[in-house]
Amino acid sequence: MAVLVIANFALPSLHPVLWSAIGCSSVAAILLGVHLHKPRKRAPWLLLAGAVACFITGDLIADVLTRLLHQSGFPSLADALYLTMYVLIAAALVWLYRLGVVRRDLGGLFDAVTLTAGLGLLSYIFLIRPYVDNPNLSTLDRSISIAYPLADIVVLLVGARLIASVRFHAALALLALGGVGLLSSDVGYGLHQLAGSWHTGGPIDIGWAAFYALWGVAALHPSMRQLTEPQVHRGGEERLGRLLLLGLSLFIAPIVLFVEMRGGQVRDAAAIAAVSALLSGLVLLRLGRAVRAQRLTVQRERRLRSAGAALLMATDAGGVARTVRGAVAELLPPGGSYAVALGPARGPKVSMPYLSELDPELAAELGGFEVALCCPLALADGRAAERALYVAADEVVLAGLQEAAQILATQAAMALERIALGEEVGRRNSEAYFRTLVLNTADVILIVGDGDLVGYASPSARALFGSDLLGTPLPTAFAEESAAEVARRLAEVRAAGPVRHPAPLPPDLPRRPVDAPVADSARPGQDLQVTGPDGRPALVEATFRDLRGEPTVRGVVVTLRDVTERSRLQAELYQRATFDALTGLPNREVFLTRVQEAVASGAETGATVGVLIVELDDFKVVNDTFGHGAGDALLVAVGQRLTEALRAVDGSYGAAGTVARLGGDEFAALVRRAGTSADVERVAERVLQSFKAPFELAHGTVSATASIGVATTAEAATAQELLRHADLAVYVAKDAGRDRWRRFESSLHSAVVERHKLRADLDRAIAGEAFLLHFQPIVTLADDRTRGFEALVRWDHPTRGMVPPDEFISVAEESGLIVPLGAWVLSQAITAAAQWRIAYPEDEIYVSVNVSARQFRSPDFARWVLAEIDRMGLPPGGLLLEMTESLLLHDDGEVAAELAALRQAGVRIAIDDFGTGFSSLSYLRRLPVDVLKLDKSFIDTVVSSAEQHAVVDMIVQLARILKLQVVAEGIETSAERDLLVTMGCDHGQGYLFSRPLSYRDASQWLSDDASGPQRGGRTAA
Repeated sequence: MAVLVIANFALPSLHPVLWSAIGCSSVAAILLGVHLHKPRKRAPWLLLAGAVACFITGDLIADVLTRLLHQSGFPSLADALYLTMYVLIAAALVWLYRLGVVRRDLGGLFDAVTLTAGLGLLSYIFLIRPYVDNPNLSTLDRSISIAYPLADIVVLLVGARLIASVRFHAALALLALGGVGLLSSDVGYGLHQLAGSWHTGGPIDIGWAAFYALWGVAALHPSMRQLTEPQVHRGGEERLGRLLLLGLSLFIAPIVLFVEMRGGQVRDAAAIAAVSALLSGLVLLRLGRAVRAQRLTVQRERRLRSAGAALLMATDAGGVARTVRGAVAELLPPGGSYAVALGPARGPKVSMPYLSELDPELAAELGGFEVALCCPLALADGRAAERALYVAADEVVLAGLQEAAQILATQAAMALERIALGEEVGRRNSEAYFRTLVLNTADVILIVGDGDLVGYASPSARALFGSDLLGTPLPTAFAEESAAEVARRLAEVRAAGPVRHPAPLPPDLPRRPVDAPVADSARPGQDLQVTGPDGRPALVEATFRDLRGEPTVRGVVVTLRDVTERSRLQAELYQRATFDALTGLPNREVFLTRVQEAVASGAETGATVGVLIVELDDFKVVNDTFGHGAGDALLVAVGQRLTEALRAVDGSYGAAGTVARLGGDEFAALVRRAGTSADVERVAERVLQSFKAPFELAHGTVSATASIGVATTAEAATAQELLRHADLAVYVAKDAGRDRWRRFESSLHSAVVERHKLRADLDRAIAGEAFLLHFQPIVTLADDRTRGFEALVRWDHPTRGMVPPDEFISVAEESGLIVPLGAWVLSQAITAAAQWRIAYPEDEIYVSVNVSARQFRSPDFARWVLAEIDRMGLPPGGLLLEMTESLLLHDDGEVAAELAALRQAGVRIAIDDFGTGFSSLSYLRRLPVDVLKLDKSFIDTVVSSAEQHAVVDMIVQLARILKLQVVAEGIETSAERDLLVTMGCDHGQGYLFSRPLSYRDASQWLSDDASGPQRGGRTAA
């Protein structure tokens, strides 16, 4: 560029080409500098490059218009580019100020405005007013002419603001000199234009050439990155040159006024007055800022003194850290976000690093800020700081905190040094205390020298060994089975070398996790055995540490701790954790482990492995009948019998394995190394036969049966699959009638999957209320008059069709879905009964609804039922709740209370399927019931069987005596009805009278019943 400038002045004829080359070189230099140095933000430098490009493009256009086309270059497109240049320069300088000047000092702004105001007055007098007063200029010409000096004033203002606020460095100096060249040439150009003496190639071009060259060099200089980097600024006294420049600016207005007065005419009195007033205001604001800064300094010093006093009270590193965090919070402006941490120092000086440059853990603790202030915790004696105070916040806030944070860091360093010295003094004072502890501790501390001879033994060694062991080879002091292990570990610890004690880490640096492995020389090995002075063996835990490198020890330190009692407790805990406390059999975890071992062994040898899951049938009945003590005794006896049964078949059909109790009344047996799956089935048959004999317990003789599920490795590859398959087989055995065994087949899994799918469909059907409610009439047997209906739920599945109740009701019971399903049935049935009561009030029609045990035990069941019938206006007597005998027989206080509340309100209770469960005629007298419903199995043979006839007749007569109503279910022939009538049974239901009806058909049935003849034997469609 220097060569191009010299050639430009030496060869005026090539001015357009050479001048354009100078400008383009400047643009290229700026772009190259941005590429090479990669500043924090590239946009301000790109704006500067754009400004230079606009300038050189305007020069080129002006040269073409004047030199080549011989046209006037004013006004033209060149003027638009020139003015755009000033806008881009101002924007770039403001952007650089916002990025790199983290110290927002209003004093610098006041100084920049002061300088600009003084120089602006001169610009107005010599450059602006002549254009304003020139009558020969058009409005456009006058506006453009005035815009140039105004643009220079704006650039001067933002440039002075940047220079006054940022630390001076090479790139900034080059930019400043280039700006001075630009503004100087602009002023010279304006004055020559007014005088009419402007021509290209004169000395005025030197300033513009300097502008091009210096800005290009500024971008190429490495210090250009500092203009966009957060910097640490030091506060200090004002520089003399800056004060002198400001003073000269203040005298510009008086000097101009004096000169015009000497000339005999004051033409710019208004401008001089305005500038003087502005400068006076700026001086007052500057003084106000100084007073405020002094007040803030006093407040900061007061807070630092308070923090220093708090640091004197701190007793540990954590207290120092808390005090520092509190002091930083007081020094920062209120309401702003910040983060404080102590971490490793980065150097001896204060710096503002990016969080991305810090340790990840430290950066995470400081939060999502971009930069942090790092103040080393350095002492005045010159020692290098190991830690530093880090404060992360907005850059502007950090700039104002720098000096205070450094003072606070020094105070913290002094506090930590004081604490460390105090701890050292305390350590030395406590040596006697620790010596006393060693002499009186229950642990044995030995120092073993060369030849494995004991050179020191704590007094507790006599209590453990019966002697002090001094001069004794250590291995000989242990029992014979442990002596070799002691010698081996002594040799091993010596081979590993002395333990190196690392320097202590600062509190804020990361440490080894608590569970990280220690050095091999310090790791405890297996427990060793010694013989005590009384001859009894004792177990000790031994730790060996090589401290031969310690001048005060010079040997291997062996620490022994008596763990005899602990070992006994551990063995007891292991027994409790792995064996069932009641039966003494292994638990589920142990059983699973042994099954895994058997499966792995069988995979190698080709043997078949089998698992039997044994569940007692009706075990709850034993508990309810004989008490839980008898139930526990039965479980113990079952465990013994299973063990004996497997021992009896051991070797016949394969090696018998483990018998375990899985929980409750569920047991498991393992058959190892069976020949085929048929051998495992024979074992299951033998186990099932072992239950034929009753169990003789202290509480009496108890008969018990079991359901057994069998699975083998023929269908399963892992232990988990074996157990899962056996569980499925048990489920099938129970479903098939109990007291039998079933082996897993692939079809069982399909059935279970199908059942789970049915459950999912049922869940969706309940949510969508996709059910139907049918009603089967209950009639008076003597005249076939309808007295009520039994509500029966039906499910019309979208793909399966009509699903029988015995399929989905059991699924609903298992899954708990019976509660919402039953609530829907009850609500619909009560609604129907209420409507029939309104339509036929004289018939007092009631509805009978089955209620499951789960449903009855749901919270506030009785309250909900009563609220529902009250909502529909149904008299309580219009609802009959049917429940099983088992629910009524159990001594359940909650159920009894719910029943009492319902019956007290008038709701009637019926025993459903009477005679099929645990029926005993003696308990009918005390049960809270109103109706007995005879199961269909009694009615089917009441005509053909004299014995069944007698049983039904007895039940009916007993119900009459107890004033209970009897409803016979499943009546299908007139003979059955006639026989029941002769017995005195009043009511019945069945296909003889009607199949279950829809609500509309049931309503029509009632209408016909009220108006038509008797309908005996008529069956509804």
